[in-house]
Amino acid sequence: MNHNDCDIKMRILLSAKKLFAKQGYEGTSVRQICEDAGANVALISYHFGGKEKVFTALFEKFFPGKLMSDYSEQLSEPLPGLRLLISEVIHFTFKDRELSSIIQQEVMLDSPRRDIVMEFLYPVWSKVKELLIEGKEEGLFDFDSLSNTLLMVIGAALAHKRVYDFERLIADEEMNPEQIPEQTVKFILRGLGVNEV
Repeated sequence: MNHNDCDIKMRILLSAKKLFAKQGYEGTSVRQICEDAGANVALISYHFGGKEKVFTALFEKFFPGKLMSDYSEQLSEPLPGLRLLISEVIHFTFKDRELSSIIQQEVMLDSPRRDIVMEFLYPVWSKVKELLIEGKEEGLFDFDSLSNTLLMVIGAALAHKRVYDFERLIADEEMNPEQIPEQTVKFILRGLGVNEV
């Protein structure tokens, strides 16, 4: 594949990501993606095999979960592993708001693409579950129900995404995105009974 092919593929992916986040998958046409990317409509079929494959390619290219193997040493211990994963989930939602919005849309709508999204999300949250189990077995974490605890950890890690729904409740305090990951990690770890956070 030559440099121009790589460039046009990336432009198509970036345009699709932007438009899917803004208009939803169903509300975005191949023609709109190509117009935004400055590409011929036939190139989506040529490079990806259709709009559905563009959707999957977005996750293959931009979803950071595939980098977990780079942190295997940190992820082998419950406390540093949990800290890392929660922080990285939050950083990702701020860094790539478009892909984060696409994930939220597809999961909330229970769309036909939900299984594709979950295929990328499950390894991350499965690792969190594994770390919770290991932490409890080692006496680091204290909780009653693994399922409830996992759901609460997921909820806390993603709560900042709903800030606009609750603006009137929290309007008296400015939220600093730089502090949210560490504050969330502290909140979760204290909830797990970790005193020295």
